[in-house]
Amino acid sequence: MRPLSSALLAAVIASGLAQVASAAPDPAPSPPAVANPGDPTPEAIADRVQAFYDRTKTFAADFTQRYTIKAYNRTKDSRGKVVFEKPGKMSWRYASNGNRVVADGKLLRVYEDENKQMYEQPMDQSQYPAALSFLLGGGSVKKSFTLQKLDGARLGFTGGWVLKGEPKEPTPAYQTMLLYVDSKTSQVRRVMLIDAQGNRNRFDFLNPVVNEKTLPDEFKFVPPKGTKVIKP
Repeated sequence: MRPLSSALLAAVIASGLAQVASAAPDPAPSPPAVANPGDPTPEAIADRVQAFYDRTKTFAADFTQRYTIKAYNRTKDSRGKVVFEKPGKMSWRYASNGNRVVADGKLLRVYEDENKQMYEQPMDQSQYPAALSFLLGGGSVKKSFTLQKLDGARLGFTGGWVLKGEPKEPTPAYQTMLLYVDSKTSQVRRVMLIDAQGNRNRFDFLNPVVNEKTLPDEFKFVPPKGTKVIKP
């Protein structure tokens, strides 16, 4: 298998290494619902989100993920725990399949348990999905995306705002991002990425904890013996 390019690496992180299997179909998304013009502007909401995460040194949460391939109406559900620490560190532990995504600030490792292989790439050669980069201490929502505010209540997200973002710099990983923002805390509770084929990748962050000390080995990962390591 060829080494991961930066574009493919971004797609792998965004998709959470999902290997799609048959399951119950994901409900079709509702049509865009523009929010009340009297509410905060998309830019004002983005400023609140940015301010919250700019003050956040660490972020940890349980997550659930649903990856849907539109053409086959198939989904893959995953779950696990995720930890971010600035600058540039992250750790995804998939309870459902044993996969790991680990960045220690210098090196990014993406481990696939089923295939017993790990992609390894220096972080200065990789590309974070802009949808997550603000959690890692880099990136700006307003600078990275053209934003539109949708009606959270009509999209089934009461008590919050939904921001629709289109990347200003094209990326093969996705064409549209939806951020579901808690209006009381300005935390992002859900991220959905939609690619050119209409495939959807949804992450829900549950039980979030901020600014707590992380475990010493959280961002270290040694793959099992016999793992094939793939480098650029």
